[in-house]
Amino acid sequence: MAFNFDNLTVFLAAMEHGSFSAAARQLGRVPSAVSMTIGHLEAELGLQLFDRGGREPRPTPHALALLPQARLLMEQLRKLDRHALSLSQGLEARLTLVVVPELLAAAPWSEALATLSTEVPLLEVEVLAAPQADALGMVQDGRAQLALVFERLGVDAREEFQEVAQETLIAVVSPAHPLLAREGSPAVRDEQLLSERQIIVAGRHCGDVDQRIAISRHQWRTDNPVAALQMVMAGLGWAWLPQGFVRAALAAGQLVEIPAQNFTNVLKLWVDVVWAKDKPPGPAARRFIELVSARQGRAH
Repeated sequence: MAFNFDNLTVFLAAMEHGSFSAAARQLGRVPSAVSMTIGHLEAELGLQLFDRGGREPRPTPHALALLPQARLLMEQLRKLDRHALSLSQGLEARLTLVVVPELLAAAPWSEALATLSTEVPLLEVEVLAAPQADALGMVQDGRAQLALVFERLGVDAREEFQEVAQETLIAVVSPAHPLLAREGSPAVRDEQLLSERQIIVAGRHCGDVDQRIAISRHQWRTDNPVAALQMVMAGLGWAWLPQGFVRAALAAGQLVEIPAQNFTNVLKLWVDVVWAKDKPPGPAARRFIELVSARQGRAH
């Protein structure tokens, strides 16, 4: 390999400063050392990079053709060097974020990652989707450093969290559902809702149900919000689903908000980023928390 960090540095200095003597001053070397390095590089490449016929060496077409890639290579080497230094200072080799599926299109996690990627461009990032209970379990067992979830009832002493957004759930049903075809008032009372089948997005274990949401006596469960949406649109039951998630189906007339008579059909929940208390977040995870929290502040 002809190019290495040293001769690449000298080549770029000579190209950018217009002469070997100016490059030498910038690099803190003598002009003869710069000339010798360029000469060795030319010999390795089998190309003349500078025309030495004038008072100062002038770049040849070969040197000008190599310049864009040389600059790109130097930037990559600098990124690699900065990343290695960050790793030596405790930066995570990989940041794994697990997101509740209902929040994939709603919470401001992707914008925070976009900023993080410019600050730590070589950081490896993994984004997973899992039901809430499963996501929290992945944080506790170390499979993920952070989880983006809905607020939980009670406090888990094993967790630390930061509120980062708010999400609105609405009670929706198919327009053809019998719940809307009752005689009398088109509005629905709570006792009517309790007797209808509810579609619930929950984890894969029996206890993974949020009692603020699971209110009907008859419940069907799924761990996937897309499956829940399809079941509701098919008239199999009603559900609490994120407003942004069902906006298109509402606009297309495939769903309607349940007309409530004596209860609210809107439920506002905080969105939290959660980490394990015994596994404190590293520099990248802390920066992600700062970025996603800052977006909440701007939204207010």
